[in-house]
Amino acid sequence: MASETSEQRRVAVVTGASRGIGKAIATRLAADGRHVVLVSRSAGPLSEVRSEIEQAGGVASIQAVDVGDLEAFASAIESIASELGRLDILVNNAGITRDNLSLRMTNDEFMEVIRVNLASVFVACRAAARPMMRQKFGRIVNIGSTSGVVGNAGQANYAAAKSGLSGLTKSLARELGGKAITANVIAPGFIETDMTSVLGDEIKSRVMEGMALRRLGRPEDIAAAVAYVSSDEAGFLTGQVISVDGGLTMC
Repeated sequence: MASETSEQRRVAVVTGASRGIGKAIATRLAADGRHVVLVSRSAGPLSEVRSEIEQAGGVASIQAVDVGDLEAFASAIESIASELGRLDILVNNAGITRDNLSLRMTNDEFMEVIRVNLASVFVACRAAARPMMRQKFGRIVNIGSTSGVVGNAGQANYAAAKSGLSGLTKSLARELGGKAITANVIAPGFIETDMTSVLGDEIKSRVMEGMALRRLGRPEDIAAAVAYVSSDEAGFLTGQVISVDGGLTMC
């Protein structure tokens, strides 16, 4: 994908950009010529990612905000669009887990995951939609999970939030399509991140046996999918849930 000139440079906001999948997405979008705004709760880890992007010739800035603070997060999105004069791409990647079996899960464990993983996405999309509508261009990419497609024991809260992203995103696709704004979900399977590093070898082997490709994914696999879905070339792709899972849900 060709890099853009400074005059054409699109602004991309990536949440949860300090590590793992979010970092890979931010790095890829910057390499593709976007001005990437790195969003996470703490500025420290984001500074390291920004330095890596700038050393590679990219452009990045930092916005430290807790996406679970819905009002502060919405204000941050509005400020980014105002300060940079545009907002072209929104990648909602930040998320948490509070795993527990349903009968043991507390109301707080359930609602915290819903707030961070689903409600925050809604307020961010609503805030981003306004500048995107003025521009008559926008790409909304929400990072889901195969847990939201097939469910997962011990993750009723997480699966509910990620499944909810599907309905939210498809509704946005219908509402915003007339302004050339697309909205899609990328649903990763088992990816080599801090979240999966705690799994034992036996569990990983069992997971891979159920996958067509027989391997865990890499953050770069998700970043590549996001890069396409958020590109100018993907203007006819909207309202889709795209599983990037090595064939896990198919099998």
